[in-house]
Amino acid sequence: MSTTLELFWHLSSANKKDRLDASAKLIGALERFQAEFVPKEAPETSDEDENEEFSGKNRDGLDALNAQDVSYSIRRLVRGLASPRESSRLGFAVALTELLSRINTVTCSQAVTLILDSSKTQGSMTGQEERDVLFARLFGLTAVIQSGLIVRDTPLSSSASSATEASNLASFSEVISELLALGEKRSWLRESAWWTIGLAVDALGASSVYWKDDAFEAALEMIYVENKIWTPEKIALTLKLQKLRADADWRKLLSPPFKQPEITHSGNYTALARILKEVNADEDEDADVKSKTVSWKPQVHYVWDLLLGEVLSPQSSKGSFPEMFRILVDESLFSSTSSPERKYWGFQIFQKALSRVSATDLPMLFTKNFMRSWINHLSNSDRYLHKAAKQVVTDIQGLVKKDPTLGFALILQLTGVHGSHQFDKLTKTKTVETILTSMDNEGIQSYIKYLLGQVNDQEGGKTADIQAINARRAWVIEQLAALVRNGAVPKDDAWVQAVLDWFTVHGLFIVRKQSEKSEFLALHSIPAPPFSDELRKLCRERLLSCLAELTTHASVVQTDDKNIKVSAVASDGQFWVSKVLSTIERLDKDTKHVRRIVEAEEEEEELRQKARELASRLSKITGEQQEAAKGAELLVSATLLHHYCATDDEDSDSEALQSCVDGASGMFPVETKKTKKSRKSVTTSADEVAPEPIDLLVDTVIGSLEEATAYMRAVANQVFTLLSGSVKESTIDLIVAQLSRRDPAELLQDEDEDMEDSPDADSEDQEDSESESSHDEEDDEEDMEEDPELRRKIEEALRVNGINAATGESDDESDEEFMDDDQMMAIDEQLAAVFKARADEKRNSGVDAQREATHYKNRVLDLVDIFLKKQPTSPHVIRVILPLVELIVDTSSDEKQLADKTTGILRSRIGKSKEIPADVDKEQAIVVLQELHVRARKAPSSDVLATLNQCSLYLVKTLLNRGDAEQEVVKAYQESLKDFITRKASRLNTAFLQDFIRRYPGAAWNLRNNLIDVTKTAVNGYRQSQAFQLLQVLVNQLFAIGDHKEEIISFMPSLRDAILAAVSKACTEASLTAAHVKEILKLAISAVRQSKRIVSSPEELATLWDPSSWEELSKNLATSDSLKAAAGLQNLCKQVIRAVNQSSTKDSTSSNKPSSGATKRKADDGEQGDEEVVTKKAKRKKVNKNKSS
Repeated sequence: MSTTLELFWHLSSANKKDRLDASAKLIGALERFQAEFVPKEAPETSDEDENEEFSGKNRDGLDALNAQDVSYSIRRLVRGLASPRESSRLGFAVALTELLSRINTVTCSQAVTLILDSSKTQGSMTGQEERDVLFARLFGLTAVIQSGLIVRDTPLSSSASSATEASNLASFSEVISELLALGEKRSWLRESAWWTIGLAVDALGASSVYWKDDAFEAALEMIYVENKIWTPEKIALTLKLQKLRADADWRKLLSPPFKQPEITHSGNYTALARILKEVNADEDEDADVKSKTVSWKPQVHYVWDLLLGEVLSPQSSKGSFPEMFRILVDESLFSSTSSPERKYWGFQIFQKALSRVSATDLPMLFTKNFMRSWINHLSNSDRYLHKAAKQVVTDIQGLVKKDPTLGFALILQLTGVHGSHQFDKLTKTKTVETILTSMDNEGIQSYIKYLLGQVNDQEGGKTADIQAINARRAWVIEQLAALVRNGAVPKDDAWVQAVLDWFTVHGLFIVRKQSEKSEFLALHSIPAPPFSDELRKLCRERLLSCLAELTTHASVVQTDDKNIKVSAVASDGQFWVSKVLSTIERLDKDTKHVRRIVEAEEEEEELRQKARELASRLSKITGEQQEAAKGAELLVSATLLHHYCATDDEDSDSEALQSCVDGASGMFPVETKKTKKSRKSVTTSADEVAPEPIDLLVDTVIGSLEEATAYMRAVANQVFTLLSGSVKESTIDLIVAQLSRRDPAELLQDEDEDMEDSPDADSEDQEDSESESSHDEEDDEEDMEEDPELRRKIEEALRVNGINAATGESDDESDEEFMDDDQMMAIDEQLAAVFKARADEKRNSGVDAQREATHYKNRVLDLVDIFLKKQPTSPHVIRVILPLVELIVDTSSDEKQLADKTTGILRSRIGKSKEIPADVDKEQAIVVLQELHVRARKAPSSDVLATLNQCSLYLVKTLLNRGDAEQEVVKAYQESLKDFITRKASRLNTAFLQDFIRRYPGAAWNLRNNLIDVTKTAVNGYRQSQAFQLLQVLVNQLFAIGDHKEEIISFMPSLRDAILAAVSKACTEASLTAAHVKEILKLAISAVRQSKRIVSSPEELATLWDPSSWEELSKNLATSDSLKAAAGLQNLCKQVIRAVNQSSTKDSTSSNKPSSGATKRKADDGEQGDEEVVTKKAKRKKVNKNKSS
């Protein structure tokens, strides 16, 4: 027993692994004991048996055929099932199940008797104790069933009684009876008890015991004849029994309440729905259905798994899954009167069915009531079942990811009859959008075909509701556009081209005759009723928005030997815009089937033809100009398409298109056979008056940024990306000029002044004797006529008070008789409100103009960013820096986002640039550098100063790279240094100068004398200490300045004198704090060390640093009233003296050494202390070594 007792404790462990390990060890040990046990041949009554009567062990008969450890373990495992400690019930049940399955010396009746005896309830028990006992009985009987003992047909080798069978009909019936009674005793035990009965039935069906048929008959008698109450557990058991005993009289057993013998028959669904809903008996309309309910729990009943498995089984011939789901789930759990708890079950059942149904049955899950409940609970996060509804969305999305072919069927249901076209909008989710991103190409094409099928009137025009048809068509247009604009949807040239063609046909043309063989899907049928003007305009807008997305989308284009990603093109390398223009050209030729909505004038048509020919020619240009030619082609094509999409009531882009054509034609002229001389002369004369062709193109690009459509803005950015390599100085000036244009409020004021000036000019042509008052009245009348909205509001205010507005036809004064003072007071407040609203509109118009100007500058900044990113080595980069800096410094607080964006561009594209411009204009770069330093001295904030610092360093790097501008760079930093040290209000900081010294020490070396000078003219002690700090940085960089030995030697005395003068002055005048003096003296030590590396003799070092002057300084520090308390300062002076003297001493010592062996005689040289330290360290190491050994 000593080997097994300790294992029982670990059976209660909360750790699953520990429980299983303890069970395995316990069963292994018990098997060894049982193998070694030899049972007695015949039981004899003796005194020993009488002594054991008190324990009651002989009453269960376990000791007769089992070893003592085994019988003890069986009893203890059974008793342990009632233990509430941690996981005792789980561990003991597993061990008992495994033990009963391994040994064949225990009968089923013995085990059941032992379990029943140890799990009896008593009246004195508490509620918790009673629950523990009932669970012990349940777990014990389950162990008997799962161990196989309940249907074991192997007889015992020998037995203490006459019965040698391990199991029999009586024991099986007893187990079933006890489980039924257990389920009736407590409602919360019923599901578990009946599930255990199902295990017993499964075991009986798989066994071959001779009493099998009798056992089934007994079970049917107890379950159906003696118990008439129907529960979900009974239905689950019936599903199992009907498979195992198909020959039973099920019609009699199931009636009532079921009319058909097969429980999954469609005729039984109504009764099943009432039972599975678990409603109260008084709520049940059918008196024949007797059901028993339990308290609700969130987990759905296990019967649904069996029911779904049975109905969805291919062998099921009489059950219909769609019908079953509609009656049992949709009309029962999701009914309008169903509780949230039942609907929660319904969502779980839907999730279970979703992963099991076939593709053909999948649409049947999205029934009417389910869709209503699902959408309602998705639409608001405050709903009870919002999380459950969200989980359904997650499962659907996961299902489509596993099988993309299901995506189309799901979208049809979500946007179909029971769903909504605006499903995502109603539910505030991206369910449909996410499904689209997971669909394959075939599914997307099927979806497009479905959408196009929704365009025409599906009712044949009999009761056509035009408004409903237009709404459906608008939804179709939005869905098609969403497919293209969604970047996550996998793009395929075929369906993208089909969508663009459909938009083109219905946006720009009218279908006159259908053509089923046409390549354009829109011509396969004539829209009935015809598209309205609003829908055609919507088609044009969505066409352009799709092209805007495709312009920024990068496609993989296959070249000769590799694949590259190119934006704005299809997989064949042709621009999407060009493909749409090709579609328009083909449709123009097909006059039989389509006609233009608006016929263009002859001049416009000639311009369009010229643009098409130019775009075609540009597409064929190769070589170095190919990229720029592609940009010009895209700009011409995009502007041409925008010109097509403009109608009479919209601005036509004839001027912009003409400008594009002129610019592209001038930039890429047609090669003719004319002599070069004549062509050159013409070009030269034209250049004198005409702008550069690239300027015309970029001006058109800039003009596109003012468009309200994302299409032209996207085209502008992509075009400028391609043209950035061809820009010139005038082009850069044109771009940056947009960043410093006049304030929009001033522009609006100028416009108002112009409008006010026109009537004045007219009045001068008329009689000069007109009075000023009459002139004002005319102006007021004109203003009223120019603003019909204001007039309408005033008339409405008068009409509310019973006063009709004057028509102007007569001047009847009868109305004035009814306008007394009370009436005038009544309308006074309303008129005041009208005029106040008018004033607010004017004020807001100025705010809107300012906001639009800020947005416009943001778009121009995108062009600047593109240029700096694509052309970092362009010499024109220098021209961009100063305008951007001005934009940062001069912007108001309302334009903080604009300033932040500009700062980001300067820091990322300029400050962090690893490439610098080549062949930069020296004079221009110097002017920009000087201006940057001027602005840095007045920088409004440290962030702005940091940005200016990065730009300055960039220009320094660029100028020094030329090799002839070092003097100008040094001069700029000389002026900034002087301003920083001598002017108290200077906004510079040490980082501005330190970064220059650290990065370019060679150039900064030229500032050495200036640094020495400013220490004497500093505005205060703090700035003086910062000047010495800069000298410290310069001294630390001496190793990087190259071979300047003579200059360094001549610099050190000046540095020494400056340090001595500053510290000596601090001793008498307290101009510096102790901390500042300390840093200055550290500079002296650092300078002495640097001098040691350069001088050739100790005497030269002593000459440079004059130890006697430092001894005198040390004395001054000791007597100084303000610095004598800082003893460390005197030590620093002594360190300077020691550093100078040690060099001299070491030199003399080394010259007097007789041999290398004399190096050990350091004690004679006055360094005995150091020798002692070395010796001690060596001994310490030796001791440590001995200890470790």
